[in-house]
Amino acid sequence: MKTTNPTKSNVVKAATALFFQKGFDGTSVRDIADKADVNVSLISYYFKGKQGLLEYAVTQFYETYFEHIEEALEEAQSLSTLNQLKSLIFSIIQYKQSNHQLTCFIHRELSLDSVFVREMTVTYLAKENHYISRLFYQALKEYNNKSGDRHLLLMQLKGMLLTPYVMQNEWRNQLGGDHSDEMFVNRYVKIIEEWLDFIILERKQMTNSVVHIK
Repeated sequence: MKTTNPTKSNVVKAATALFFQKGFDGTSVRDIADKADVNVSLISYYFKGKQGLLEYAVTQFYETYFEHIEEALEEAQSLSTLNQLKSLIFSIIQYKQSNHQLTCFIHRELSLDSVFVREMTVTYLAKENHYISRLFYQALKEYNNKSGDRHLLLMQLKGMLLTPYVMQNEWRNQLGGDHSDEMFVNRYVKIIEEWLDFIILERKQMTNSVVHIK
């Protein structure tokens, strides 16, 4: 995430680590100040307190996230819709993995029905859904896959984009370190791409085979 002020960036980084480890309610301003090695009053000066710090961190996370997505889509605009979708998925997993702790914290809070985070992210989640669903439905349509369960298929895709960050304990052995992060992104995106190829391409071929047999 982008923060121009090094001290401010250090406070956000410290808060992110503590929110991930102890949750928002379990983290005090003093905890954050001690970890960032700054005066408590500095947090009040920059963020107006812990709530303001969380708002800032989540806003920066999503603003940078969508810049990342839009850059990826712009670079992929000459590709087929399916490959644009794959490029989108790679950019999503790459960004989430590079911001692993804050990603896990946000999704965990959403899964716990946190009123604040839900209200904070509802616009961002709608925007994310727009990017994913538009390309996914368009890819299904282009390959004449008129499956009536397309909404359920979309939910499965979105679930795959969330699982490593909602169930991080189960994925713990797959994560860690820059090199491992890169390996994880490539391996996990490949699995999603294989699923997409089956849903969008192979199911069409299977349907055509059944039609020819009849």
